Amino acid sequence: MKAIIQDVYGPADVLELRDVEKPVPGDDDVLIRVRAAGVDQGVWHLMSGLPYLTRVIGYGLKKPKTGIRGRAVAGQVEAVGRNVVGFRPGDAVFGTCDGSFAEYVCAKEGRLALKPANLSFEQAAAVPISAVTALQGLRDSGQVQPGQEVLVIGAAGGVGAYAVQLAKAFGANVTGVCSTAKVDLVLSIGADHVIDYTREDFAEAGKRYDLILDTAGNRPLSDLRRALAPKGTLAIVGGEGGGRWTGGFERSLGAALLSLFVGQKLKGVMSVESPDDLRFLTPLLEAGTVTPVIDKSYALMDAPAAIQYVHDGRARGKVVVTL
Repeated sequence: MKAIIQDVYGPADVLELRDVEKPVPGDDDVLIRVRAAGVDQGVWHLMSGLPYLTRVIGYGLKKPKTGIRGRAVAGQVEAVGRNVVGFRPGDAVFGTCDGSFAEYVCAKEGRLALKPANLSFEQAAAVPISAVTALQGLRDSGQVQPGQEVLVIGAAGGVGAYAVQLAKAFGANVTGVCSTAKVDLVLSIGADHVIDYTREDFAEAGKRYDLILDTAGNRPLSDLRRALAPKGTLAIVGGEGGGRWTGGFERSLGAALLSLFVGQKLKGVMSVESPDDLRFLTPLLEAGTVTPVIDKSYALMDAPAAIQYVHDGRARGKVVVTL
């Protein structure tokens, strides 16, 4: 089978399309014929080995432990291990695994769910990481409530576009922050208001929000707190733009520490891959309450370009690799 392989950490040109052995499912595995794979910032981190914290937490100190890139997957079950009871050959599934940029991949049963019936494989592959992160940021970290004022920073990105829709589904009043070119998109997915950050600074506007979900990762805590209600909650998703060691994750650490001494709740969102959350999202996806926003689709051989496109911050919603 063909797969996107890397032997060393580095930029996108360390990735190569190669022929490798088709995986054989173990007792607890589901063998999937991959139809589409989602692209998110985490794939770039695993490719580059940056920040170095990525390597320390178990992905390989000197080279990647898993040579095939890709995490989010949608496809059809080809075979199942003898301990698998929830799926059978022919089922359409979506979820997460190690190495989804390949024609076939093995995934653990506990990382998969049945694909929503109305979604294409391309749309389904855009859900498992970004939508689950948005859900956990709003519902679990943010404890969003109906009628609250919610600010989503990075509202046109992979996580942000889901966050806007989910916050509306939870009954909140949603303001999205994005660039000029993405204002119409953010309005189209349900935002009540949009702030064009090239023309207006939300931190200086004077409005206070009950919940801020920051997916952009480039504003200091002092700015975010100025826009946060005195008893409001800040939920920081990931970390971009920092140094080579922590890559911006120090904002989440600093927020948790500062939260001990102020009335505002300041949290970092550490999302967990969850089939229960995929099943929570499924009726929202099937009803059209939440819709994957796909910017571009790339062929498997062009996966390196897809990763770079996402890392450069140009994507409007999600980017996927299709097979």
